[in-house]
Amino acid sequence: MNMSVASVLFDLDGTLVDPAGSITSGIRHALVAHGLTDPGEEKIEALVGPPLQVGLRTLDGVTEQNIDSIIAAYRARYAEVGMRQSKVYPGLRTLLGALQAAGIHTAVATAKPLPIARELIAAQDLDGSLDAVHGNTGEGGSHGSSKAHIVAAALEHAGLDPARSVVVGDRHYDLDAARANGVTSIGVRWGFAQGDELDAADYRVATAAELAQLLLGERAAAELNFEKPMQEGAQ
Repeated sequence: MNMSVASVLFDLDGTLVDPAGSITSGIRHALVAHGLTDPGEEKIEALVGPPLQVGLRTLDGVTEQNIDSIIAAYRARYAEVGMRQSKVYPGLRTLLGALQAAGIHTAVATAKPLPIARELIAAQDLDGSLDAVHGNTGEGGSHGSSKAHIVAAALEHAGLDPARSVVVGDRHYDLDAARANGVTSIGVRWGFAQGDELDAADYRVATAAELAQLLLGERAAAELNFEKPMQEGAQ
């Protein structure tokens, strides 16, 4: 990477943390509990990224009258089993530690409601590896599917230089937010990207080792001991 990286803003689900099917199965559980038809894995996977208030409205049978109840059912299921099922992607703990050791600001920028994001990060024992966590204030989705305001808040909160910052994510929402804030984007291939949406990223990586090479340089990355390569897409 032809730049000196001073800060890295990570997306959460599909980038740092593998939901291990807990998000998709939880959404399916909530829909079926409300008498709605399972829309299929492809449509449900596409909901990983934007706020639920935005994504669920794309499904048949979801209305103004039942959407809040569907989200409540999903959140209850996620709190009961989803956070325990989730796991940090291979190599990401090592990478976060190396970034901190290098004095690079590391933060999360997620569309998740902030309290839930913090709870998941704590459950995965990642809170000590991050300098800050930024997310939506609630379920309302007042900014639509955009994450630009979240990245902007992360930059402002720590006084970060956009020219020396990087957004790492698995969906076009992350790439769009980076572009809107003048920040370099890196698309990760192990998450929930749909079709060719990662083509819009400034860089693309398939493993934590490749990501480390971009962020830390090849020499520093070569000194890290990474776990086995991860598979594309969360299972």
